[in-house]
Amino acid sequence: MASPLLSADSHVAEPEEAYREIDPAFRDRAPHLVYDDKLGSGMVVDGLPSPVPMSFINAAGRKPEDIGKPVRWEDLNPAGYDTKARLALQDAEGVSAEVIFPSVGMILCRVKDIDYRKACNDAYNRWLAGFCEPAPDRLLGLPTVSLRSVEEGIEELRNAKAMGFRGVMFPGNPNVEDYDHPCYEPLWEAAVDLELPIHFHILTTEADDLSTIIIRKTRGPKIGQFMSIIRGIQDILLMFIFSGIFERHPKLRVVCAEADAGWAPHFAYRMDHAYERHRFWLETGTLSKPPSEYFHENIYMTFQDDYAATRTAHLGASHRLMWASDFPHNDGTFPHTQEVVSKLTEGMSDEMRRAITGGNMQQLYGLAAPA
Repeated sequence: MASPLLSADSHVAEPEEAYREIDPAFRDRAPHLVYDDKLGSGMVVDGLPSPVPMSFINAAGRKPEDIGKPVRWEDLNPAGYDTKARLALQDAEGVSAEVIFPSVGMILCRVKDIDYRKACNDAYNRWLAGFCEPAPDRLLGLPTVSLRSVEEGIEELRNAKAMGFRGVMFPGNPNVEDYDHPCYEPLWEAAVDLELPIHFHILTTEADDLSTIIIRKTRGPKIGQFMSIIRGIQDILLMFIFSGIFERHPKLRVVCAEADAGWAPHFAYRMDHAYERHRFWLETGTLSKPPSEYFHENIYMTFQDDYAATRTAHLGASHRLMWASDFPHNDGTFPHTQEVVSKLTEGMSDEMRRAITGGNMQQLYGLAAPA
């Protein structure tokens, strides 16, 4: 690529060390690795029905027919959890920087025991700071906010800022009221004041629990359930827009991670249509402009190989689209990143290509251009 390539959504595959420094009160329940002949390497998390399949999470580059086959931890790609190996992989892939989301931590968002979840998240956040410390401009970690209360959530934001993080990940379902409740107003103010973008990732809400693919009976083949995963994020975006959160907090930035973006132009049209035709009989907040304008200004979207997103970028907010590698997950672009990005940006203007493959991410997180 002629310009720097930055990934707005990558991950770690948490090792046991990520939870080793957990609050002593929860030490006997700390997440830990196990091996099963059918599952492979998995992370046991108290409150989840089965171990989180690390063989599935750290599967970048594996052939589709091999995804899900059991693999031992020591045979997984160390770039998923080791800083030195990760930086070497960035160099090999031509990626200058990555935003780092958790993997086990996404599933932890659905654990009901909020005190246990907070202990796990705090331990992970400390480990993540150490993982990113050798290269803070190349590894942009996102600590997980537990949000047991609004007041504690504000303190979690302050701690994240003090630890040098440039954004935070929120759970899809909060512990208190839902996100459109007035009690969260001080939280949104704090996020703006601290200049911390808020991130929502797929698979962090109860609505998009991966176990539904395995357990729940759906209409037709179970693979169809995969198509509903992005719905949880879409519902959150609708809530923020129609409840007037962005109206009241115009500088608040929300990142919609790994839900693709090819659907965005129609989504924006459909919101405007609903507001114009149905706001007089369906509940909505007070808005001073069409819903699509908040969508295009306040919301950033990440995607990996969504060719519909780049082909329709001119119809929406190309200044809010951000390419992502999703490493080390199996939906990611490794080891074909350069090939995928070249195809994604084929025919684009230089300005739009630079924005989507790194410029928008630099602007959002205040990154200097890579040397």
